[in-house]
Amino acid sequence: MIEVKVVNASKEALPAYQTPLSAGMDLRANVTEPVLLQPGQRTLVPTGLRIELPAGYEAQIRPRSGLALKHGITVLNSPGTIDADYRGEIQVLLVNLSEQAFEIKQGERIAQMVVARHERVQWSETAELSDTERGAGGFGHTGR
Repeated sequence: MIEVKVVNASKEALPAYQTPLSAGMDLRANVTEPVLLQPGQRTLVPTGLRIELPAGYEAQIRPRSGLALKHGITVLNSPGTIDADYRGEIQVLLVNLSEQAFEIKQGERIAQMVVARHERVQWSETAELSDTERGAGGFGHTGR
């Protein structure tokens, strides 16, 4: 477990894991009045949260499966990435893929956040790569 500093300027409690084995924590909307998200429309929804992640970690912002299934609401740039050096408010880019308008109210669970360790890459330029059975086969290649 890692400790993460957080500034909570929202009216809601801090995100929390809902079960002992949950990977993600629900993020809630922090809006002064309801936001009506029309079909095909996208909007940035504030959460009121700012975090200070340790070096080597990121926070991934992912859709909530229930919102996607029941209402066609998803995170447009999924997963969104919060870098360890970002100190601004976490905002969630939502899009309405349904044919019905959706109202985002104060405290609405709009996305989930997963904090994960990541590695940094040091490139090693070369003229050739090792062979594999897959080779250069791309989209849909392994299903044939």
